Amino acid sequence: MAAGKAAELQREQAYLSRLYDRLDALRHQTHDRLAEVRRRGATGTHQQRSERDAFAGMYAARLAQLNAVEAGLCFGRIDLRAGERHHVGRIGLTDDGHETLLVDWRAPAAEPFYRATAADPQGVVRRRHLRTRGRRLLDIEDDVFDLDALSEEDKATLGGEGALLAALSAKRTGRMRDIVETIQAEQDTVIRADAGGTLVVQGGPGTGKTAVALHRAAYLLYTHRDTLSRTGVLVVGPNAVFLRYIEQVLPSLGETGVVLSTLDTLLPGVTVTRADSDRAAELKADPRMAEAVRSAIGVVQRVPDAPVTMRWDEFELTLSPEQVASARKRARRSGHGHNRARYAFAKQLLRLFVGQAVGADPELSGQRWVVRSMMRSDEFRDLMNALWPLQSAGELIDALLSNEPMLSAAAPWLTAADRRALLRPVESGWTSGDMPLLDEAWALLGDPGEVIEIAARKRKARDEAQYARQVIAASGLSGRVDPHGLAARYAGPADDESVAERAGRDIAWHYGHVIVDEAQELSPMQWRMLARRCPSRSMTVVGDIAQTSAPWGASSWAEMLEPVAPGRWRAFELTVNYRTPTQVMDVAADVLAAVDPDAKAPASVRDADIGPRAVRCAAGEPLGSLAARIAADELAIADGGTVAVLTPTAMVEEITKAVTERLPDDVGDPLDSPVSVLSVRAAKGLEFDAVVVVEPRAVVAEGRHGLRDLYVALTRATQHLVVVHAEELPPSLCRLGHVAPAGR
Repeated sequence: MAAGKAAELQREQAYLSRLYDRLDALRHQTHDRLAEVRRRGATGTHQQRSERDAFAGMYAARLAQLNAVEAGLCFGRIDLRAGERHHVGRIGLTDDGHETLLVDWRAPAAEPFYRATAADPQGVVRRRHLRTRGRRLLDIEDDVFDLDALSEEDKATLGGEGALLAALSAKRTGRMRDIVETIQAEQDTVIRADAGGTLVVQGGPGTGKTAVALHRAAYLLYTHRDTLSRTGVLVVGPNAVFLRYIEQVLPSLGETGVVLSTLDTLLPGVTVTRADSDRAAELKADPRMAEAVRSAIGVVQRVPDAPVTMRWDEFELTLSPEQVASARKRARRSGHGHNRARYAFAKQLLRLFVGQAVGADPELSGQRWVVRSMMRSDEFRDLMNALWPLQSAGELIDALLSNEPMLSAAAPWLTAADRRALLRPVESGWTSGDMPLLDEAWALLGDPGEVIEIAARKRKARDEAQYARQVIAASGLSGRVDPHGLAARYAGPADDESVAERAGRDIAWHYGHVIVDEAQELSPMQWRMLARRCPSRSMTVVGDIAQTSAPWGASSWAEMLEPVAPGRWRAFELTVNYRTPTQVMDVAADVLAAVDPDAKAPASVRDADIGPRAVRCAAGEPLGSLAARIAADELAIADGGTVAVLTPTAMVEEITKAVTERLPDDVGDPLDSPVSVLSVRAAKGLEFDAVVVVEPRAVVAEGRHGLRDLYVALTRATQHLVVVHAEELPPSLCRLGHVAPAGR
């Protein structure tokens, strides 16, 4: 059997080398084509330049894809009863004769690699996993579904370590890895689900829901390339650290054109510089704030208490409050945002003013210069700015949150204490809670420069068309060439930005699909923000209701999503925990039961070599000192893996200082250092080989969802869990065994 397997390894290595040779050839070919396109320079007609830019973008994207799939190019093979054999990998490859060499993992032909089971083999005789390092094959492992269909020679090659358990036991590197080699059947069902509507992926800790969502993005980009290549995919994560944690997954799957963002960075040019108080954050999350923003615009669109007068030429023109109110009503009916509707309001006022002027001097009737002169006068501009000013989203929200009379008028449901919590000095900086308010304001106001830009574009187009007419007349082609078409053809080089680049800087961009991670934490106002970016509601929503820690978090997906996508969402639950060992999950399950007796923790697929334990401070010993010693012990055991010390928010500084003093060369960024110290909430979504949880009773006491936070903390570990404490442990940790304090 050993000789047979060795021969099979050689055959697979030879095939793997052939695939890499083909990959290298495609890289060189694509690189040469890109270089040739770029050598042409910015010459030729507009159409030629546009085509050149399109080809340059296509070749650049293809080259990035070919470079990104170098590691783990091919990871599997399926042998079918029909006699066919398919190697499965990150992208599809064909030879010069267009014969398939490698099947893309997203292609229908690859589905049995993920879906086949002993109960439903789906025509598969054998599924083979290839374990590689770089371009070298290390081992093979076969899952056999029909032993009788294998020859004696084939049977001699069977063996190898379980691919899934090998991947789960591997040390963490500080970055999420793709799971394309080990996707399980229930995960594959989610990945390949139809793109229509909103799909909720509910899953407890370690079920792979984030990885599944990212692989779903890659799958949708593969199956709906025509649509999504124009509209793009947005992936929204809870914080910048999390985005860095997942940023390599999609490129490793051959997809480089996805926008990754947090809600704090979704508005171009707006930066979060400070934090809200807990009460202010809760108030800004309230869906009634949407109506408050709308009402604030109504305050800006002012109707005077007394008649307004404007001097023009020798005339003194007057409008009553009723006339201004009527003009405002007509402008609002235009259906435009505030800033574009200002033009409609101006037209109504001008109509009334011109009518008065003509009534006083009939000779002005029909004179177009009258309207232009009146509209350009300083007096009319001042009046417009007083009654219907151009307004940016920042100006409106800044005024709303710094002006108590305006806040009181716009949000009468707020108490005096609520208003005090919200009010802050003018231009004092933006918070996370302000982002949905700014987005709401932008949606209602529009861009204050939009009207000016539209006018400028019209003037430019008019000037270019006029020049084109002169060229046509000089060439004797009048009547046979369209001047507007000629002007457009020579307007200038095409925009060669990628869809991701354009979408990332366009506040009004509508994405073809949106993926939201840690979605249970989003407020109603944040959901409104996301819904604007995906009118089709084609979304993948990932989270775990049991891990909700935000005060505004919903208790069910229905409560959260019905206002966003009424009747257009469906849920799927992942039930298997691939991260957390059974012994650790048993401890966490007790905490989950204290949160919700009806909740069920996901079932773990493996055991730990060392069970979870608790260590209590010796008399007079600082908690930070104990945490540092335990972290040092776990770092030695991890042997190249990662260790996280998770603390209550109030203790982060103290514990960081103690751990850094003991391990000065190892503590740092949670993604790039062997040891990191984080608050429990900052660790959400991340995983580490070993986790040290500090003072669980203080974690529980930090907020109304403290038990949920403790549940999150306990389930970050892939191997070892240690709890260190000075206070008594919460009752839910009763099964956690104590060990003697570590030696000093």
